[in-house]
Amino acid sequence: MPKFRSFLAKARTLFGFATISSSASAVAPSSSAMDDLGTTLKTRICIIGSGPAAHTAAIYASRANLNPVLLEGWMANDIAPGGQLTTTTEVENFPGFPDGITGLDLTDKFRAQSLRFGTKIYTETATRVDLRATPFRVFTPERTLEADSVILATGAVAKKLKFSGSEEFWNKGISACAVCDGAAPIFRNKGLAVIGGGDSAMEEANFLTKFGSKVYIIHRRDQFRASKIMQERALKNEKIEVMWNSVVEEAYGGKVLEGLKVKNVVTGEVTDLKVNGLFYAIGHEPATKFLEGQLEVDADGYVVTKPGTTQTSVKGVFAAGDVQDKKYRQAITAAGTGCMAALDAEHYLQEIGEQHGKSD
Repeated sequence: MPKFRSFLAKARTLFGFATISSSASAVAPSSSAMDDLGTTLKTRICIIGSGPAAHTAAIYASRANLNPVLLEGWMANDIAPGGQLTTTTEVENFPGFPDGITGLDLTDKFRAQSLRFGTKIYTETATRVDLRATPFRVFTPERTLEADSVILATGAVAKKLKFSGSEEFWNKGISACAVCDGAAPIFRNKGLAVIGGGDSAMEEANFLTKFGSKVYIIHRRDQFRASKIMQERALKNEKIEVMWNSVVEEAYGGKVLEGLKVKNVVTGEVTDLKVNGLFYAIGHEPATKFLEGQLEVDADGYVVTKPGTTQTSVKGVFAAGDVQDKKYRQAITAAGTGCMAALDAEHYLQEIGEQHGKSD
């Protein structure tokens, strides 16, 4: 039953916003939510996203009486409302939960807190935006929103590899975040592996040596693309072994990952690697395609923000969380920038209110 209730809480509804209790029980959408399908809604702040950045922004904006609307998406980027945390089992590094909490339960608490303070949440995906003039317009398959300000918190999705067992052992030994999951008991004093050849792979491999008995870096080429200093740190670490010109062909095990079949692409030799953890370090893809070039993004597609703020290249549009953070990518740092975005948006709305002879 608990799993079924969690599923219902995530599924919610395709037909408007649904209010839920703190116990995460799903409630049918109100008739007013049903009636405004296909209409144009006006709001002071439209928040696009469903993770810690989005909900922190929503909580701050709601408490400031700005009546935000939050579009949490419906399987946007193939992830349930709640974002990447919904694909994580135990979260042990978010303050306030000394015994840990599942990712799904944590995102449910985010959502319940947003609702408590009056955020209107729509389980709809923003498919495109018009940021060329104010009010900004945000489009979903069900409706159009006109907003005086927009907070982008759409996140980024970790790139994965597909091979035999890759889906079966996802979150059962296979992860895309060593910092998030590496300290888990199942990885302590076990053999671990990292796939990648950039700075992130070097950093994660070094991090994992604190917990694993040995760490293998599996790289498909014969040299790394990482910076020299990061390569040196990894290559000088006695607990790290590099498997050059290699790819994973299979993951196997019982209830959790127990090993990998790793093929050398030059010799064709297959090695049976006894490891209990495999971590992807091959990059992330920010969810920015729907912006269609209307905001400045960097070479990797991350939204560019003014240093020390969440302000984007379009005044009145702000970005928070992993959609603009390619370095830290943690739930707690995303929440921090969500707070910043809400405060930045509030100050912006005060500014334009004064320009129009009124105050927020």
